[in-house]
Amino acid sequence: MRRLMSLLLVLPCLSAIAAPPLERLVMPAGFHVALYSGDVPNAREIALGRNGTVFVGSAGAGRVYALTDSAGSGHADKVRVIASGLRLPMGVAFHDGDLYISAVSRILVLRDIEHHLDDPPKPLVITDRYPTESHHGGKFIAFGPDGKLYVPIGAPCNICDPAPDHGKLTRIDSDGSGMQDVAYGIRNTVGFDWQPGTGRLWFTDNGRDMMGDDLPGDELNEITRTGEHFGYPYCHQGDTLDPEFGKGHACSDYTPPVLKLGAHVASLGMRFYEGSQFPASYRGAIIIAEHGSWNRTKKSGYRVMTVRLNGSKVVSYQPLIEGFEQHEHAWGRPVDVQPMPDGSLLVSDDLAGAIYRVTWRKP
Repeated sequence: MRRLMSLLLVLPCLSAIAAPPLERLVMPAGFHVALYSGDVPNAREIALGRNGTVFVGSAGAGRVYALTDSAGSGHADKVRVIASGLRLPMGVAFHDGDLYISAVSRILVLRDIEHHLDDPPKPLVITDRYPTESHHGGKFIAFGPDGKLYVPIGAPCNICDPAPDHGKLTRIDSDGSGMQDVAYGIRNTVGFDWQPGTGRLWFTDNGRDMMGDDLPGDELNEITRTGEHFGYPYCHQGDTLDPEFGKGHACSDYTPPVLKLGAHVASLGMRFYEGSQFPASYRGAIIIAEHGSWNRTKKSGYRVMTVRLNGSKVVSYQPLIEGFEQHEHAWGRPVDVQPMPDGSLLVSDDLAGAIYRVTWRKP
């Protein structure tokens, strides 16, 4: 079925051939998880339209999907392919009726997309000025409170000195002009969001590989001023000099992470939760999707985590969903999280090709 999907094809949302074993997932009391859609191959970043459409990028499939729940049942009844043949279209961001898509060196836009889901327009290129390397070339993108589109440029390597063209976060105007650097020393951020109240940008960053099982930790960072440097490739996790590039540098010269998330957990999508459905302790917390390790003796990650804050101080770092991996075998890999208007939470899984919906009711 999936091989026959074309640009204009509309699918009824059928169960995947092998339904994800959601019964294996472990969550705090009162939380429940259900399949929102099992027909989104390589599901990556999630964005919401103003009319309730759920947009999902799919780097591996080269497509962008639009999911609609016309009955309000909490399950997508239609899955549309609205763009295809793109290069690593991992990132999607909705702004003023238009859907923006990252495709390595290019940022594309589908104009007025929610009024054209069955006849999507041809994607327009608003800029092609980003680097062409595919290593860390997939991009999580999001619009900030300033109306600008924030676009990261990952390091084109595991470890190298990529400045000044890589290893940073940029922003552009919605028409693709006015590119500015925001922050430096970032290996590869695949998730960021702005804290309600302060308006400050927080982001996850993936630590380098090949320093052993337990170093360095992935990072949760807060940007407090334009131009901050977060250490890569000289200093990792705020306190560990790189064995190759750290000589002549001091970790004290760079901004340390607010929280070390653990080595190789592959922390990706993150959002602040501001809904009212979950218990009050979740309001203002950060929800992080941890994709999971690939080069660790014992697997780490493969879960969704909650970071509770008091201002900029971390109060706790606890699991929201575990069980995507058991006995060193993973059946799912969380990629992004997206709070919904009703207070539920969507979670994308690129391994299972699924989107899950997390809800809470008093036990």
